[in-house]
Amino acid sequence: MIVEIVRNWIEAHPLAAPWVMLGGALLLNGSVFLIARNVVARGLIALSQKTKNKNDDILVRYVRPYRLAWIAPLLLTYYLATWAPEWTAALQTLLLTAVVWLAVLTLAGLLTAANQMYEASSHFRGVSIQGYLDLGKLLILAIGVILTISQITGKSPVVLLSGIGAITAILLLIFHDTLLSLVASLQIQSHDLVREGDWIEMEDYDADGIVQNIALHTVKVQNWDNTITVVPTHKLMDTPYRNWRGMSESGGRRIKRALYIDLNSVAFCDADMIARFEQIGLVQEYLERHLQHQPENAAAERLCSAFVCEEHQLTNVGVFRAYISAYLRSRPDLHQTGEMASLVRELDPEPTGLPLEIYAFTRTVAWEAYEAVQADIFEHLVAAAPRFGLQVFQQPTGRDFRAWRE
Repeated sequence: MIVEIVRNWIEAHPLAAPWVMLGGALLLNGSVFLIARNVVARGLIALSQKTKNKNDDILVRYVRPYRLAWIAPLLLTYYLATWAPEWTAALQTLLLTAVVWLAVLTLAGLLTAANQMYEASSHFRGVSIQGYLDLGKLLILAIGVILTISQITGKSPVVLLSGIGAITAILLLIFHDTLLSLVASLQIQSHDLVREGDWIEMEDYDADGIVQNIALHTVKVQNWDNTITVVPTHKLMDTPYRNWRGMSESGGRRIKRALYIDLNSVAFCDADMIARFEQIGLVQEYLERHLQHQPENAAAERLCSAFVCEEHQLTNVGVFRAYISAYLRSRPDLHQTGEMASLVRELDPEPTGLPLEIYAFTRTVAWEAYEAVQADIFEHLVAAAPRFGLQVFQQPTGRDFRAWRE
């Protein structure tokens, strides 16, 4: 009934009808937009702010209800476009294109929100799904482009898809890096090679820090100097890198550092030295075990025969090595059993002295605590070496040259 009345009035007033229809369309669109924006969109935002769940806040942030509210007046205008028969086809094409791209942006935001919710959940263990979601965004974008071309040309999307085979080579050339990154992402996640939160070192890209984000095309690494290094995802499959996750999960971080002893200070132990060493509790067991194999007066008088001195005579560096082993075993902040037991080994003599390498694992993997434990150990050993008649090697300094001249 109302449609008939409106149509009769338009036929009776052909000059005023376009302006009346335009005003009515603007009024209807304005009313629908205000309702969609101020009632629906704002209501959703207010509702998300009142709940304790953070997922709805993430949805609102990336879906953007205020932008989504434009779909309502656009759809209304699409149906009102029939009031202007001369412009109906062009208006409807333009409006549908706008609706399609609003939907594309909304779906892309929804995928971003899904990734944010996944990474914020308590079940997240650093396994990124952003590569898959980025691929989904590319597919949504491709669908949007196809639907737009279909609207403009008036041809079915099926006809457009059937012609893709002819341009496959061009698409492979254009999306070469994307395909490489997709394959790399699948291999990284299927083999659990890198997770977000891992500490990796990649010398070719000067990357040394924590993986912040794993996307389809790039891996973002925040270095320890707070700079950001961006590495192409597919480079993780053909470029060497070190992942420290195993160290973090094991609960022990390795100390592997040598103390260099001046070879001029290495000597056999005489009676006075042994008497002094017996006052050091950490080496008493070692001395008792080795001295019991020697003659009763061996500690006081060393008999020389085929050897320079007695075959089993102790050396100050050997006693010091035993002291280091006992000292490491006495520290509660080091692992003592299994594959992470401590070890002291003597390496080949070098121009810089005789290396005594300390090989141990701390009970902490935190950087600051690890460095503190390592510093405590070597500070103690450097200060303890002179008690065994040993000197730690260092290059001569100006002070040494002045002492020689005097």
